[in-house]
Amino acid sequence: MSEGNMSRRGLLRNGALIGGLAAFGGALQTSPAAASSTSAIPRAAAQSTAGVVDIPNKYNVPFSVADDELFVFAANFKPFELGGNDDGREAHRYFDAVFGDAIRAKFPNLKVKYATWDYPIRYEDIAKAGRVPDLILEDPRLRIDRDLEPLGWTQDITALVQGAGIDLTTLNLGSVEQIKSRSDGGLYGVPLWIDESLLFYNKLIFDKFGVRYPTAGSTYDDVYKLAQKLTRQVGIDHYKGYMQHPDNYLAMNQLGLYPFVPGSSEQPAPEDVKVNLTSAEWKTVANNLHRFLMIPRNNFTTVDDFFKGDMSFPGHLAMAVNNLSKLNAYALSSYYVEEDDAAQFAEWAKSVKIGVTSMPVLSRGSKTIYQPDTRAAFIPPQSKLQAQALDVVKYLVSEEMQTRISSYGMKAVLKTDAVVNAFGTAIPELAAIDTSAVYWGENAVIKNYQNTEYWDIPLYKVFRQHVLKDGMDVDSSLLVTETQDIPDYIKAQVARGLTW
Repeated sequence: MSEGNMSRRGLLRNGALIGGLAAFGGALQTSPAAASSTSAIPRAAAQSTAGVVDIPNKYNVPFSVADDELFVFAANFKPFELGGNDDGREAHRYFDAVFGDAIRAKFPNLKVKYATWDYPIRYEDIAKAGRVPDLILEDPRLRIDRDLEPLGWTQDITALVQGAGIDLTTLNLGSVEQIKSRSDGGLYGVPLWIDESLLFYNKLIFDKFGVRYPTAGSTYDDVYKLAQKLTRQVGIDHYKGYMQHPDNYLAMNQLGLYPFVPGSSEQPAPEDVKVNLTSAEWKTVANNLHRFLMIPRNNFTTVDDFFKGDMSFPGHLAMAVNNLSKLNAYALSSYYVEEDDAAQFAEWAKSVKIGVTSMPVLSRGSKTIYQPDTRAAFIPPQSKLQAQALDVVKYLVSEEMQTRISSYGMKAVLKTDAVVNAFGTAIPELAAIDTSAVYWGENAVIKNYQNTEYWDIPLYKVFRQHVLKDGMDVDSSLLVTETQDIPDYIKAQVARGLTW
């Protein structure tokens, strides 16, 4: 999410913060703008005219929602925000193209009112006004506990989903289990799409040094050898071999490891929340990445170095694990790049010839990639249009809509031949890129999450603090994070009145 005074421009410039710090693993652990423990005020308290609720906001932009409008609010997916705010415009370009136009055509008698974080409104604005969204499109992995639960906007929709005939068994298993892991023993949402992680590589660098490209199913061992070969200096040009965000790597690990220890309750008291980062499996996972961070002069900065990021010159990083939405941006799709940034992106693109394949796997023959970076649909219990919202959700996971989502360059949660074959067909800029790896492999499935409560714990301490700054070995960094950093963090959050 963006701060209120942040331009809608800069998908790439802000990608490290959004993708690496806020959206994955709580990297900086500051209080996010969207996090709130505010309770929703009853709708009637804020009605300015009969059947219409005004939602005041920091921009002083008039925004209102009628009782008979299906209020859809989206957050934590950057393309939703593009095209708004700079000239007083509301950001709706991406939503309308991918979702809104199709929903309105499918349900011609349904009035749809849409807004996205944070222009002109935020969660706290909506809560104060009391007009709770009827449908929320959100990141379930982090935001159920940060935003939706504290606002009282979650409910177990298991019975609703079954009654509507939505077959969760046909959807991406990793996404379904991820939502369940945050749903206190129930099901708070339905997965819609995945901002999949892939291995990007710059063909220009590989060609320059006569190195073979990575392929689908390449192991970390394979990619490590490539990274060593491609981290080199030629005159004043320094090339890095490989970047993978260490926080994301741990939080979305390919063994499906969950840091929380199951207890006796789905909602334990904060002092009863226990974590385990020092098992043999956690050590194996952590040591696997550690070697990449230790390659001389391959120091970690940001995965956005693949395009420009923090490096002095564009196109000087050979490989990076990054999100599918970034592929669309790097390919210069107008749906994924802010108009004001287009010229700069086009200039950087001259230094990059994009190749993309599956992210590395842990062992030869494995097809397990990251746990999914899911976006899901949530229907708050306060909604008076739950039946209509459920109809829309059912439509969104139909083959028709999943095919449409795939065509706009995102990975669908329904994997059929039609869906897979449609990938990127609405994004002409992808035509020259082999994207066959998008649906390769299977997302890791989170395990052993029953009787736990999710806290947005500071996993960044493991690598970015204790290894890269303190110089610790991996085993020590895991131990200190487990026994000191996380317990201290939980105590500090409780002292601030937060329970996630």
